[in-house]
Formats: sequence, structure tokens, C-alpha cells
Amino acid sequence: MDAYEYSELLKSLSVKMENITNIVKPDLLKKRLEEIEKMQQDPDFWNDAANAGKISQEKTKTERILETYNNANDAVQDAIEYFEMAKAEKDEDTLEMLYEDAETLQENTNTLEVQMMLSGEHDENNAIVSIHPGAGGTESQDWASMLYRMYLRWAERHGFKVEVLDYQPGEEAGIKDVSFIIKGENAYGYLKVENGIHRLVRISPFDSNAKRHTSFSSVMVSPEIDDDIDIDIEDKDLRIDTYRASGAGGQHVNKTESAIRITHEPTGIVVQCQNDRSQHKNKSAAMKMLKSRLYEYEMAKKQAEIDGIEKSDIGWGHQIRSYVMQPYQQVKDTRSNQAFTNIDAILDGDIDKLLEGVLISQAK
Repeated sequence: MDAYEYSELLKSLSVKMENITNIVKPDLLKKRLEEIEKMQQDPDFWNDAANAGKISQEKTKTERILETYNNANDAVQDAIEYFEMAKAEKDEDTLEMLYEDAETLQENTNTLEVQMMLSGEHDENNAIVSIHPGAGGTESQDWASMLYRMYLRWAERHGFKVEVLDYQPGEEAGIKDVSFIIKGENAYGYLKVENGIHRLVRISPFDSNAKRHTSFSSVMVSPEIDDDIDIDIEDKDLRIDTYRASGAGGQHVNKTESAIRITHEPTGIVVQCQNDRSQHKNKSAAMKMLKSRLYEYEMAKKQAEIDGIEKSDIGWGHQIRSYVMQPYQQVKDTRSNQAFTNIDAILDGDIDKLLEGVLISQAK
């Protein structure tokens, strides 16, 4: 990078920060924090535990947004000031230091921009994720398990908790189905862009002839909906089946029909849970999944009508992202059109740039 390129970068970041400032409205955030602090000083404030908890969460989130904004804005303003001084004094060491930090400066600003985008109605909620392998037997089931590990590692990198709701192992390898909740702030806001078909191209470890195979798996992400969200589910529309749980779980697994499968017949949505020994708890968890899936279904249906998109199969031509391991290494998202070569790191959960790239491209 030279002085001209760095100068253009600073101009771009200045415009971006100006736009972000108009969205964040830091003065209003400071005013709101002052209001909350006054509210919390009132002894009666804590009598309503539910409201107090909600306001306290708002305070924590507002403080975090303001801190992130201030850090990014200060960094850009400092860079502009140091750059002008270094140019005037022909301080090559300082200029070189600024050039080396340019990528970090840009990444921090992009991260702030993405955080400002996570302002949807349920973006801050936990995410319920389901992964289903497409046609292809063991090969696709193994690909589904690779995606499952990728999201677990992503959650681990962010300090999020994971609760497995349903896990059905494949007969030879991989998984037939898995559903789990990732619990953490903005988990749904980030992972909602993972909804869709994921395509893998690689030399199959299950093919003795070492031929390249293409596999597909679908990922469905919905927000964990609060109980106060009104979603009408009629009993007559549900078919509830019980079955014996499979996989790890103790002696009860093969002796009791504690697992629950619920089919919502009008939409064809199927959810299942076998996480607990208690059939009642599994049914409760499955109903929560169904509620979230129905909410996501209706939102996606409305968006599809706007975009003129029809529901796609798990197969060719419908993927949102391709992961190519042979004959070259590349992960490319069809929505942001970004391509990355660090496929091993991505499959190990390093997907933040992928997620942020899609969020930014969709916002534009």
C-alpha cells in the first residue's frame, strides 16, 4: 500500500463512519443511558423483575454499541490525524506502521457496520439450526456432519453455548439429521444468512477409486421465539409421533419412546427432539422449534413473494455457497460473490468474514 491508496481508504472509511453515525445516533444513546441509570436508582424499579431485566439488557447492549462505535470512530480519526502529520513530516516509519494497520482498521469498521445491521426484530435472539443432508447417502451425510462441526466451532469461538435438540447419526458415517440451539447475543442475526443449500466438491474418502464427488446439505436457521410471540398452532393441524431415541444417552435410549416428532400438516414442517429422558420435555422443546420454524416460514414466504423465488430442492443450481476442496481450494458465496481460499479454517468455524460479507451485500 502507498500513500495514495491509504488516503483513498481513509476517505472511504470516513464516509462509512459518517453513515454509521447517522444510524447509531451516539448522542441519543448517551441520553438513553442516562435515562436508564435514573430509572435504576428508583427503589421501585426492581419490584418488577421482568421489566427490570429487560431494561438492564437494553443498557448492556446500548453500552456495548456505544463502546464499539467510539473505538472505531476514534481509530479512524486518529489514523487521519497521524497520516496527515506523518506526511507533513515525511515520517516514513509512522507511514509504514499506518499501512500495516490498514487491514485491521478496515475490519473493525466493517464489524461495526455489521453490528448496526443486526437490528432486525429477532436478530439478537438465539438461533435454532437444523442440518439435513441431500441425496447421496454416506457422502452427503458426512458433509452434513462437517457443517455441524463448523457451526459448533463458530459458536465456541464466540463463547456461545450449544444445546443439541435432536441428533440422528448416519448408518456408516456422518449424520442423517441434527437440530440444535446456539445461545448467544445476535446468534440468529449472524446465522440467518446460512439458510439455504451448501455444496461440497471433494475427492470422496468413501470412494475407493478416489473420484470427485459433489454433495449437498440444507441448513435451516430460525430465531428462538419468546413465549410472548403469538403464533397460532391448532391441535388438529399436528401429527405427533413418539419413537425410541437413538445415539448416546444412556440405557433409557432403547427402552423408552421418549423421542417426539411433530408434523405440522398444513406446511409439511417436521420437527423432532430426543434430547431429554422426559417425553414431556422433548415435546415442549419440539413445540418451541415448531413455533420458531413457522415464524421463519411465514417470514421467508413473504420475502419469497417479494423476490419472486420458489422453494428449491436440495441439489444442483440452488446452493448459496460452494466449498471446493479439489482440484483447487475455494469457498465462494453466491450472494456476496466473495471467494476465500482458507477452506480448512472456514470448516473449523472461521466464518465471520463470510457472514459479514453476506450481511453487507444484502444491506446494499
